[in-house]
Amino acid sequence: MKNCLRIPRILIPREGFEKWAVIACDQFTSDREYWKRVERCVADAPSTLRFILPEACLGEEEEERISAAREHMYEALESDKLVKLNRGLVFTERTTREGVRRGIVAAFDLEAYSCEPGVPAPIRSSEEILKDRLAPRIAQRREAPLEFPHALIFYRDKKEKIVKGLLREELEKLYDFDLMEGGGHITGWFLPEYIAADVVQSMHAKGDPVFAVADGNHSVAAAKAHWEEVKKTLTEAETRAHPARFMLAEFVNLYDPAVVFHPIHRLVKETDAEALIDFVSRSIKCKREGNVLTPALPAQAESIRRIDALLEQFVRASGGTIDYIHGSKTLARLAEEEGCAGVRMPALEKDEFFPALKGGVNLPKKAFSVGDAKSKRYYLEGREISYD
Repeated sequence: MKNCLRIPRILIPREGFEKWAVIACDQFTSDREYWKRVERCVADAPSTLRFILPEACLGEEEEERISAAREHMYEALESDKLVKLNRGLVFTERTTREGVRRGIVAAFDLEAYSCEPGVPAPIRSSEEILKDRLAPRIAQRREAPLEFPHALIFYRDKKEKIVKGLLREELEKLYDFDLMEGGGHITGWFLPEYIAADVVQSMHAKGDPVFAVADGNHSVAAAKAHWEEVKKTLTEAETRAHPARFMLAEFVNLYDPAVVFHPIHRLVKETDAEALIDFVSRSIKCKREGNVLTPALPAQAESIRRIDALLEQFVRASGGTIDYIHGSKTLARLAEEEGCAGVRMPALEKDEFFPALKGGVNLPKKAFSVGDAKSKRYYLEGREISYD
């Protein structure tokens, strides 16, 4: 089997990890107060907050923010705020509400990835990609010298042989700190190249697909689209090693005990809440609590497709916007706001994850979440993606 992983030279901050690491940009999209608290916490300290565009801020001076992020990246490189490690991987332990989740930060070949429906590939998207969500992400990557991604990618190791082997190694500790805003604790160790080479080989299990995006589907799809743009400007020889061809991600074992699938709920805003509740209830048997419906449907991808189709049909006819919410309590709180109603979604079964993707099939958009919102990956490790 062709190896589609690469051993990169990873960048980490020289100091100040607590303010450096910021949660994924697609979290807390309806909670502006969260991002205001992050701003206050970071203040003037070096931080990945300067490199990203939180989705809560989409539509607000996007071009200026993206340009500023690019300048902050160059400034971080030129002011010696970053340390470039020797070629190797990072082994992480993240304490979350579900337990201690272990991951391996590595680079992968975007040529081995596909999000196109019906196209089998060693690395597959796990959900439908919404093309209109890619534009700002591609723009952020275009001409940027660095990437600091938040993507999580599943591999399969039912007996956890890889992690158990790494736990027996004496490794150099890179960081050990509490993540801001209740994100738990994270520790990272350096895996030198001689260990990393065996690890990336062991991660390649048989199957279709070999790897699948667990979180950050749109970020990975944007990286692929950006690479396709860059590739058009290169010679055949240049395409083999150009840094934009590869993307950094954290690889997590699907069978890690701390990997728990949570549903991503739907919140319809700026609509007639009672009309929406009546429309959905007439099509699917539901339990109602306040302005939140819980459909009586099995925990399957088809149930999610059915609910989404109803909500999209209603919004087309009667107006409103659909948001995606992590956590039942957050959904219940937001659904009580004027013009809002929520739908609790079923959780997928973890063991059906890889089989559901066979043959290039995508799950419905926002079909599942790995952990709750605070368990999402924080921006921490990075790498260079441009020769400039």
